[in-house]
Amino acid sequence: MSEVTNNPTHNRLLTKLRAMGPYLRDPQSKEGHYYFDCLSVCVDDRKSPELREFWGWWMVLESVEGGFTAKYHAGKYDTDGNWLNEALPKKVATEVNQTQHCFHAKLVKTLDEQFKLTVAYHDESVEFV
Repeated sequence: MSEVTNNPTHNRLLTKLRAMGPYLRDPQSKEGHYYFDCLSVCVDDRKSPELREFWGWWMVLESVEGGFTAKYHAGKYDTDGNWLNEALPKKVATEVNQTQHCFHAKLVKTLDEQFKLTVAYHDESVEFV
């Protein structure tokens, strides 16, 4: 059994965060600052893949004493690869919220079990119902 540490190296932390799924965006992440996103619902799946937009969420995980803060945002991922801070349509909000809740629970569990680190919602984080 591996030893739990609450002071993991950047590379060890990256390994665990990557193992959680396709959420971590390495190019936008750096030590103490990790960028995640999730394309939850396709806006129009009749379009060709390169022209598709998605409803979803993105999050910045910032290192703080004893753990992290998670600042979530919700909106649309456009064809240029940018997140737009747009209100979610009611018909997709439940699914987007569900993917965010599942991810957050997994993140909290992973960081607690592996490193005994906490994750709190940032004060400016979007509230997911």
